[in-house]
Amino acid sequence: MFEEQEDAVKTEGLVNYRFYLRQRPVMLGVFTALAVIFFLFTSGLARLYRAQRESLGTRWFSRGVAELNAKNYSGAVNDFRAALLYSRDNYTYQLNLAEALLGLKRTGQASAYLLNLWDREPEDGLVNLELARIASGQGQVQQAIRFYHDAIYAAWASDEEWKRRDARLELIELLLGAKQQEQAEAELIALSANVGDDPQQQEQIGTLFLRAQDYEHALRAFRITLKSERRNPAALAGAGEAAFELGRYSLAEHYLQSAVAANPNDQQSADRLKTTELVLQMDPFRRQITTAERNRIVVQAFQLAGQRLSNCALPKSVTPGPASTQPSLSDQWTSLKPQVTEANLRRDPDLVESTMDLVLQIERQTSVVCGTPSGTDLALLLIAKLHEGNQ
Repeated sequence: MFEEQEDAVKTEGLVNYRFYLRQRPVMLGVFTALAVIFFLFTSGLARLYRAQRESLGTRWFSRGVAELNAKNYSGAVNDFRAALLYSRDNYTYQLNLAEALLGLKRTGQASAYLLNLWDREPEDGLVNLELARIASGQGQVQQAIRFYHDAIYAAWASDEEWKRRDARLELIELLLGAKQQEQAEAELIALSANVGDDPQQQEQIGTLFLRAQDYEHALRAFRITLKSERRNPAALAGAGEAAFELGRYSLAEHYLQSAVAANPNDQQSADRLKTTELVLQMDPFRRQITTAERNRIVVQAFQLAGQRLSNCALPKSVTPGPASTQPSLSDQWTSLKPQVTEANLRRDPDLVESTMDLVLQIERQTSVVCGTPSGTDLALLLIAKLHEGNQ
């Protein structure tokens, strides 16, 4: 009896075990399905969470951009910082935050962000440009030059090419302010080649060349402007100034007359035109002049030099040559005075040369002692500079 019960139990256990073995794959499948469902659910929640954070970050960033464009820099800073709470390492968010901080003149905080961005992308044009501006404002000229060069040669988007030009213009301003004329000229020449025949940009470049005292390139730039804008007052005045500084007085007269006609309120061009006309009238060495006219001009110039001497007494040390053997310019003028008449100049052409040589010496020396003259004396000084290679 007992054995029969034991056999029944064994049989039942064997049946149950066989049933378990048959159900195990089903159970594994169920558990696997549940695990997959749970994984997908949690992944979906994570994606939804990230999407919500990105959406919130984007929303705050958009608000910040609107505030930045409206120059409400304080609001923009708050918005960009809120955006960074949802995307802490976002490059664009940090860059715009730096821009807003610069708008608030908080250069220290902006610089920290920009330097971090520069470490991540040292070729970013805008980052280099802003770092250059900060360095320039702090008087760090060499560092600013380096950042400006990096900004100029960075890869800009096609619709941001104007920023490359602006970076070079700012660099030129920096170089001119630092009295680094040669570097400024080199940058200007490169800029001039890049802007082509655009009249407004060439006018701006011509003005910068004037400041760099590169009058040849300045004249060339203004002439490009005048090809398409013949009555441009600023370009006419600039071309007149450049030609004046180059000693091309006939050309300067042409441009300055046009400049004054185009803008009667341009007093600087009007004054320069008067000086130009005096130079052309008082130069006895110019071509196509009669002997009588030349002699009259020489006599007038000699008298003006005497007046200049009486108004500007030269110390003995200024008179050229050894003091013991060389008479002063005043003594030379007094000694020569009886000879300087139109009749004597007509009879003795060599007297013209010696008289004008003394006149031009007087104008040079008095300008050193008493400063740059005006009116007819300035015209004589310019004539002296014009012919100093022939003296």
